[in-house]
Amino acid sequence: MQIYFSPEFYKQDAQVLNIVTDQNKPVGYLAFLMEEKKMYVYGLLQEEGVTEDFKDLISPYIKGLTKLKPDLEVLTYLSVGGKKIDIETEKE
Repeated sequence: MQIYFSPEFYKQDAQVLNIVTDQNKPVGYLAFLMEEKKMYVYGLLQEEGVTEDFKDLISPYIKGLTKLKPDLEVLTYLSVGGKKIDIETEKE
């Protein structure tokens, strides 16, 4: 199953993205809140079978946002099927 972002809400310091399947079925969300020095990332995905796709979708997005403000500390809480997951958020 392929998953994609579907923007729900966008401001300069906050975003909410729905995560949908290729049939436009909602399966989760991702929220970003930014302050001057910190970025908070919260996400939930219902389907455990697409955990790696979820990580692959989120990681480059976070890296792209941190390029806008290289000194941001990124704090994340991501969950798939009720289980916390970790992703690589180190800057290159």
